[in-house]
Formats: sequence, C-alpha cells, structure tokens
Amino acid sequence: MLITIEEALKLDRKSIIDLHREYGNTAFASLLGMLNFDKLFVRAEGVKVWDSEGNEYLDFLGGYGSLNTGHNHPYVIETIKKVVGRPNFMQASLPALAGVLAHNLAEITPGDLKHCFFGNSGAEAVEGALKAARIATQKPTIISTIGSFHGKTMGALSLTGRQKYQEPFKPLVPACDKIPFNDTKALETRLRQGDVAAFIVEPIQGEGGIIVPDKGYLKAVEEICHAYGALFIADEIQTGLGRTGKMFACEWDEAKPDIMCIAKSLSGGIIPTSVFITTEEVWNKAYGTKEKCLLHTTTFGGNTWAAAAGIAALEVIKNDNLADKALELGDYLLDKLQILKEKYGLIKEVRGRGLLIGLEFEQPKGMLDKLSGGAISRASEEYLGSLVAGQLQNKYGVITAYTLNNPNVVRLEPPLVVTKEEIDHVVDSLDKIFEANKSFLGMAVKSSSSILAGVFGRK
Repeated sequence: MLITIEEALKLDRKSIIDLHREYGNTAFASLLGMLNFDKLFVRAEGVKVWDSEGNEYLDFLGGYGSLNTGHNHPYVIETIKKVVGRPNFMQASLPALAGVLAHNLAEITPGDLKHCFFGNSGAEAVEGALKAARIATQKPTIISTIGSFHGKTMGALSLTGRQKYQEPFKPLVPACDKIPFNDTKALETRLRQGDVAAFIVEPIQGEGGIIVPDKGYLKAVEEICHAYGALFIADEIQTGLGRTGKMFACEWDEAKPDIMCIAKSLSGGIIPTSVFITTEEVWNKAYGTKEKCLLHTTTFGGNTWAAAAGIAALEVIKNDNLADKALELGDYLLDKLQILKEKYGLIKEVRGRGLLIGLEFEQPKGMLDKLSGGAISRASEEYLGSLVAGQLQNKYGVITAYTLNNPNVVRLEPPLVVTKEEIDHVVDSLDKIFEANKSFLGMAVKSSSSILAGVFGRK
C-alpha cells in the first residue's frame, strides 16, 4: 500500500526511523541513532529549526554550505511560486530562466567566466568541468590535492583525496593524480610532464578539515597552470556565494579560474541545482560546434523552478550584503573560539575564513592510551568530532557535524543570516562542553556507551 503525502506528514519520529532502517540506508540510520541524531525536524526558518517535540535548534551546519541565505528564505520561495504553471523542463527548447541565471552568474564571477552548464549537484558540476577540460585541451590527466573533496560520483571520487572513500570502488577513473595542497612547487613539477588537462582545487579545503592556504596560493596556481597549458578549475561548491567573506573565495587572491564549479547555495538551499561556468575560449574548444554541442547533456539541469530559485538566491546574497556579513561575523566567531583554544587543551587549532570555520581537537596522550594499544587515539581521531557535535545538539540545541576527510574537526558553517547572539550561544555551549569534559574518554562515557564500546573493539 502506498503512503500518501497527507499520511507521510503525520508520521512520528519512530515511524520515520523504521522506514529508513527497512527501506533506506540501515547502517547509516543506526549510526545516527547512536548519537541521537535521528530526530524528526518539522519546521525551519533562517538559522533555526524545530523538531517534532517542539524543541528549537540553531543550525550551524547549514547544509554543508547549502543554506547561505538561511532555511526557506521567503523571497526565494515567493519567486518559485511565480513560475508555477510554466513548463518545468522542455528539452526541445531553450529554457528562459536558465539563460537569465547564466547571465547573472557571468556578471558576478571573476575574470572572463561566461558560459554555463547547469546540473543538479556539486558532483555533477565537477564531472562536467572535468569533461570540459579534457575535451578542450585534448590532454588526459586531471590533478587534484591530497585531502580534497570533490564528490562521490566516479570521476569526482577519483579526485577526492581520502582513500577510505576510494578503495571499495577501484579501479577508478585513470589519469587522476594528486599532489599536496598549498604546494605550488609540487604543482609545477607535475605540470612539466605536459599531459595535464587541468588542476582542480578548493580555495579552502572543506572536508579536509577547513584548511586555508597561504596568501597568494591560488593566484600562483593560475599562473603556473597557464604557463604549462593546463586549465585552472576552482571548486567553489562549498566556499562560493559569500561564504568566506567574498562572493567567491578565489577572489581573496584575485585569482581567475578557467572553470568554476558552483552548487549548494545556488538555489538558496531550496532545489538541487549546480553549474560549471567557463570562459568563451574553453567553451568553444569543448562544445562550440554543432557537432560537439550535445556531447554533454542532462535532463533536469537548468529547469524552470531551479533557475528561478537561483535568480532569487543571487539577488538575496548580493542585495543583503551577505558576503560582508560573513566576514564580519566570521571574524567575531574566530576571535571567540581563539579564546576557548587558549583556555582548553582539548582544542588543537581554530581556523577558517568568513563563516567557514573548523575546530580541530588534540589527540589523547599518556598511559591510558598506551594501555589501550593506541585504541583511544584511533577512536578519538574518528569519533571525537561526532561526540562534540552530539553534545552540542542534544544538550544545547546546536546542529553541527565533523568534516568528512578529517572527522577530528567540527565545522561551524551557519547560514550567513546568523546573528551575534546566536554565535554567542554556540560559543557558550562549547565552553560548557569543554569545561565538563576534559578528555575524549570522559566525553565518550557521557555521550554514548555504544561509542565507548567501539573504542576498544576497533581494529
């Protein structure tokens, strides 16, 4: 029997959990349950969300950068309502609003970026960028960085810099090499071989643990790539659209990519959408003839609802000066977190730019770790971030998560409409957590017996 939407909206938390365990990702549902992360959220507005029991939370995860304009921004939703009744996608035509969104993106992106191809996810934008680079340059190799994250589809996965996600799916796409992040010498050395189509890099490594490169790194990347006939691809999926205090993070170095990938907040977090945008020169080499213009296509990319949301989201980001607000509030949050770092030995480093901030923790040392054969250190590296996130959510109503490639780092990535008062609540909550939990083991004991059992059972 099919469940209707009316029935679905009335389901309680247990029923939703049971559905996921039975028909979805069973192990993931169990993992979320270990830390009480399987709540049923029923309402969202701005930075705040509410669960089915009426509890209020501050969302400092922000959809991994998908909610720069906040949850359910009213202007974005009202804009979508204006196109209800129009065809959402008509393949035998040129979608009007996709053309407008492409124009608007060309207006706000750096350098000579102009031609757009719309998709549905960040990984799809990366896949399109890789294909464009290979066909435009007629070279095979794509370089990425160790610790990077570009997605989990096959091409994007081949460039993502964590073995844990790659090993089960090998062999991966060939001619994908990795070099250290923030290392221009390594880049130039690899480019000398002459077979590189493009170097793809995040202006700030997100899932790698919020790693900010040296000043001037991206501009140097641009110059080195061009010196050796390779394209520079900026993956701005998480860093773009105001997140770091500029419209795009590569602007901090005045760097001008040949291709840029944008997604997440492109639709205001309402509808899945993405784009890769490139220069006229690269586009014409890749798809500039009638014979080649249909070599890369998609069904839903640039659909009317998604394009309308994108047009509205860009207006909100620009008109409300969200990049400037991200810079001001990010500096405010970083200063507060630095004070916590000086106060507590559990914090190893605080880093970030704008409202993309990571909090990395020290690893356990001493006799107890030796007696456990290093099991506590290994478990801390994998679980400490999730334990802090668990206490933030379950005790203090703050939603966060760890970074995928470095689970020892908790990310703070709220919507750019956050207030100082909301930031103060998060900092005060962290202060209380660190004051009450002086070590990983103590936090594990208080957080979850299942996690604690895993400490000593993990190989």
